[in-house]
Amino acid sequence: MTYPMSRRVLLRGGLGVAATGMVAGLSSAATAGPRPGVARTDAEVYGVTTVDPLITQRADPFITRPVAGTYYFTGSVPEYDRIVVRGASTIAGLATAAESVIWRRPASGRMAGHIWAPELHRIDGRWYVYFAAGDSDNVFRIRMYVLESGLADPRDPAGWTLRGQIATEWDDFSLDATTFAHAGRRYLVWAQAEPEIAVNTSLYIAEMNTPWSIRTKPVRIATPTRAWETQGFAVNEGPAVLVRNGRVFLTFSASATDARYCMGLLTADAGANLLDNRSWVKTPDPVFATWEQTRRYGPGHNSFTVAEDGVTDVLVYHARDYRDITGDPLYDPNRHTRVQRLYWHGDGSPLFGVPVGEGGPIVRLSPADARTAYVRHWEYVLRVDSGVRELADTQFRFVPGLAGAGTESLRSVNFPDRYVRVVDGTVQIVPVAAGSPEATSASFRRVPRDGGGISLQLAGDATAYLRHDRGRLIVGPAAGDRTTFLLS
Repeated sequence: MTYPMSRRVLLRGGLGVAATGMVAGLSSAATAGPRPGVARTDAEVYGVTTVDPLITQRADPFITRPVAGTYYFTGSVPEYDRIVVRGASTIAGLATAAESVIWRRPASGRMAGHIWAPELHRIDGRWYVYFAAGDSDNVFRIRMYVLESGLADPRDPAGWTLRGQIATEWDDFSLDATTFAHAGRRYLVWAQAEPEIAVNTSLYIAEMNTPWSIRTKPVRIATPTRAWETQGFAVNEGPAVLVRNGRVFLTFSASATDARYCMGLLTADAGANLLDNRSWVKTPDPVFATWEQTRRYGPGHNSFTVAEDGVTDVLVYHARDYRDITGDPLYDPNRHTRVQRLYWHGDGSPLFGVPVGEGGPIVRLSPADARTAYVRHWEYVLRVDSGVRELADTQFRFVPGLAGAGTESLRSVNFPDRYVRVVDGTVQIVPVAAGSPEATSASFRRVPRDGGGISLQLAGDATAYLRHDRGRLIVGPAAGDRTTFLLS
């Protein structure tokens, strides 16, 4: 959660054939794994709800992993005056779940200013909320605090008591605390303005003594230095941690809270000393940022959860659906909670892609004769490549066919005004209007193949299929694995 310019003191420091529209959730089949001899639906392939936004006017979103079958959600409310929690058995169910107010700021004094960025964590059988609060006489005198509840249900306000402030080495602006356990130790990561450092906030880590206190000296692991981290404000904030594939991945947000807000990534080896700042490597460029084509602006302050299958990682974040803001972005209420699938590269690093916008489930296509490669577009021409890091270039949605009933079209995710179309024998993504003369060459029939694969038959020619040919995507007659594609 960034802050207004007036706080000068801080400058010290896919829709398939069987689908009918936007998928609100996944059936029980999505959690049951592949069914022998039965192809998965696009929704099952994607594995994550496509409700977008998931929750309106809730910034800094945090969704727990399921606890006793329930996901819990909390986030900043536009009034910055209370902490809310809702719960549901599915991520999609959080959209309409009742919201409980578990704590309100006092009428005056400490913690009676802005209430920001709550996170909900289950630690040793008890619930903890980490949040930031200002004071009534200075709403921006932000410090970190902890609530604790011994009740099983964190939505019950009766269980919550204030454990107090998290003290750090400096009594200065601090916020966005998150916690994670790794290799038998529990850590706190947070953003803070450190005296004598001429940025707004940097990121720090320390080992915890209790869920509300740290036992080691804070270590600065990131500070904003690059152009994308210093737009409007010099900010590293909103850390979130995911341990996978022998590494500790720590995302964070940077710059002002308008369309310039974006996400960066720190990486450490899982066996490294996490309290040594030399263990952390910052990715040079942002990993998740505004994408004009999907009209998602200022994505950031993320968290991670897991889909109902218990395997698929889910990125949770906020973003607006417009660029221009009247007044201070901090008081614009329309940073909405959104979720989308987090993918993984073959080398074990995360692939974020772009904020995908609304629409049905998303799929990637791999030729059956090149299963580690993906169909992708490059300069609007489709081809087949291995090792693709530009995730969004490989993502498509099946939508109702532009040529009408009985057909489907493939729409690009990162260029949603463009569809896969065969133009003079070349497979491209181009703008096409429904019912236009070009619609037939941008429409297909999905033909099931053994093993759960599909072939894509051109709507205007039953003898012609999309076909893989040594890295090219061409059109030709049916040819086994060359015209069979697997969805993932």
